[in-house]
Amino acid sequence: MSINHETPIPIVADDRERGSGVIQHLQSRPQCDVSVRRLPLGDYEVDDRFLFERKTLVDLALSIKSGRLFDQALRLAGVEGLRPAMVLEGTLQDMRGCGMRWEAIQGALITVTLFLGLPVLRTRSPEETARTFLYAVRQQRATAAGALPRRGYRPKSKAALRRYILQGLPGVGPERARRLIRHFGSVEAALSADVDGLMAVPGIGEETARKMAWAVKEQGGGYDAGLMSMG
Repeated sequence: MSINHETPIPIVADDRERGSGVIQHLQSRPQCDVSVRRLPLGDYEVDDRFLFERKTLVDLALSIKSGRLFDQALRLAGVEGLRPAMVLEGTLQDMRGCGMRWEAIQGALITVTLFLGLPVLRTRSPEETARTFLYAVRQQRATAAGALPRRGYRPKSKAALRRYILQGLPGVGPERARRLIRHFGSVEAALSADVDGLMAVPGIGEETARKMAWAVKEQGGGYDAGLMSMG
């Protein structure tokens, strides 16, 4: 199965998300088929596979204080037919003045992730949230097509392990992983390469190179060490 921009990605966004900025970023992507209506649960139903609840970090603090967080997390974790996840959007600056201690936030997230079994993803902006949805779709489709190892897979050789690590990057399947190893000689060198260096690898264009570089490198230093542990 080819993973490309012509493969449609159906997305249903809750109408209460109109002002979030995420819908606009999704609508700007030609591969996204976005509709907006009221969803009974969650904020974004993506590719008929995923159900994402989006919260800004301020929303997170308010929902912890009100007690709504655990009710929402329980209902999401129990959804059938879709893979649910919570997306926490924002940076440390957003949390200033919220009046909540970090220990309370971390304790709530431990309950949500470890005890309720709901994955929590971290993003810094509406644009990054939209990209995260698309990365989830691409990873799922690549797995279904055999481009990524199935759950429980364990590489049996060092060469297989190196390819396995690189296949975690956006747009990298088995063949691109082999080319990266041949070109750079090591996983470390491949992960350290810039966009121009990645484009020098046969079969890797500018868009894929930029996504790979973005996935590896922090941008703008927007994360605080405590907030990074949320994801």
